[in-house]
Amino acid sequence: MKKILLILLVSFFIISCKQAKKGPLLDAQTSEKLILDKPFVWEGANIYFLLTDRFKNGDTTNDLNFNRTEEPSPLRGFMGGDIKGITAKINEGYFTDLGINAIWFTPVVEQIHGATDEGTGNTYGYHGYWTKDWTALDPNFGTKNDLEEMVKTAHKYGIRILMDVVLNHTGPVTPIDPVWPSDWVRTAPACTYSDYKSTTACTLVANLPDIKTESDAEVELPEHLLAKWKKEGRLTSELDELEQFFENSGYTKTSRAYIIKWLTDYVHDLGIDGFRVDTVKHADETAWSELYTQASIAFNLWKKNNPDDVLDTQDFYMMGEVYNYGISGGRTFDFGDKKVDYYDHGFKSLLNFELKYDTKSDYETIFTKYDDLLHTSLEGKSVVNYLTSHDDGSPFDKERKKPYYSANVLLLTPGASQVYYGDESARSLEIAGTKGDATLRSFMNWEEIDSLPETRKILEHWQKLGQFRANHPAVGAGKHKMLTESPYVFQRTYINGTIEDRVVIGLNLPKGKKTLSVKDFFSDGTKLFDSYSKTSLEVRDGKVILDSDFDIALLEIQS
Repeated sequence: MKKILLILLVSFFIISCKQAKKGPLLDAQTSEKLILDKPFVWEGANIYFLLTDRFKNGDTTNDLNFNRTEEPSPLRGFMGGDIKGITAKINEGYFTDLGINAIWFTPVVEQIHGATDEGTGNTYGYHGYWTKDWTALDPNFGTKNDLEEMVKTAHKYGIRILMDVVLNHTGPVTPIDPVWPSDWVRTAPACTYSDYKSTTACTLVANLPDIKTESDAEVELPEHLLAKWKKEGRLTSELDELEQFFENSGYTKTSRAYIIKWLTDYVHDLGIDGFRVDTVKHADETAWSELYTQASIAFNLWKKNNPDDVLDTQDFYMMGEVYNYGISGGRTFDFGDKKVDYYDHGFKSLLNFELKYDTKSDYETIFTKYDDLLHTSLEGKSVVNYLTSHDDGSPFDKERKKPYYSANVLLLTPGASQVYYGDESARSLEIAGTKGDATLRSFMNWEEIDSLPETRKILEHWQKLGQFRANHPAVGAGKHKMLTESPYVFQRTYINGTIEDRVVIGLNLPKGKKTLSVKDFFSDGTKLFDSYSKTSLEVRDGKVILDSDFDIALLEIQS
């Protein structure tokens, strides 16, 4: 078993850090030990991002609801993926084998019932970003019981759950999905993105009503929502809960406050560990501060009420999508006429749109840049790096010609990492006949994983790097330092209170026998283990000699 070095107070003490088992399901006792043995920090998390509808169909009985029978354009209708499918893959050990310690899934609240065409073809709300009712789950995705089971299962495996939330807008208007009242939303003007106001007080597209998140005016609940609740037999309970929320919070009954209550209910009821927040720069930042405050209250109440289910002492986590934010911007996003520090409004991390451009540089240039920024202007905060995503039409390696390099860059660059579903299996991002971002959202390529040797080889590479990252907070959250330029070898060190973690990594190494210098980092006689080739080593004269068929080495302490 692999080991991770921990310093406890003044004394040195080594606690084993178990590598995730592959294949058989983990029993509760083993799962609990794995959780305890792995220090987790959000700054170095390995986050798996999936479209709920496109990942795994775990329940074919919920594939058609609300008479959604219009013919959609290619990849623009519901395809059967659901919450039960995610749970099944957690239980299979898929995420554990991949070194994933947090899952971000697209929104599962009830979507508009009709379809609409925004210029890219007839489209249903399969993606989850077109809300009709924040208080209910869409039956195409599953039930609240399904979601509760998924959270509990993930926690059993030491995996955190990030719920994707939308506060900026409702779903589009269709003949069967009415517009929300004018004191709740604006339907014009369209955003021009020339300054702060034309980015926040506007609609993203023509038919996407924008919540007036900047308004402090009290609003009444929409008649269509009240009628829906009454028909479903939950009008009284919903109204009673709202009154209790406003009494406890002291908030005015604004549109944003209602939605904040509805979103944070999932945290209070289920123990959701964090939010990935959509369209952050398009809403008033006050909304995000209030969302974080209420989510934190809800999370702490859940912990108090469910002490046996608490993973650790981590605070509630929020990561934000500030479209086109890059790590070089530090803590602020510049609208031209105004700069906003979203980190000061509840966010621990922002999605980093910059890494795909940094791939033009060599490893050391990338790693040094991120190390410097994360330990200076972003100290105490982080970024979530990605190379491909669901709405980035210019992803890195769209043709999937560099899956091994992609894994190296994404999983070894300082910061948290976002693995987009299918990155690890080279799922195609070029689907004939699709328009717009639909090409990025094909169904997960399970058949290729099962049948194609090269796909399996790619997956195994991602698994080895992912597990190493998950086992070692030093990889994503530690300090970086190059040891030798040729061969390229570097160290990472993470020290925080009682925890110290040290690793050495080599890239672009010669295949066969190679010598790696670890002088002044690991002392002579130290037993090391190459997690990639599964080889035991010993430091002699400040170096180790590794004989493997690979051009990569992942060295950790073995005892």
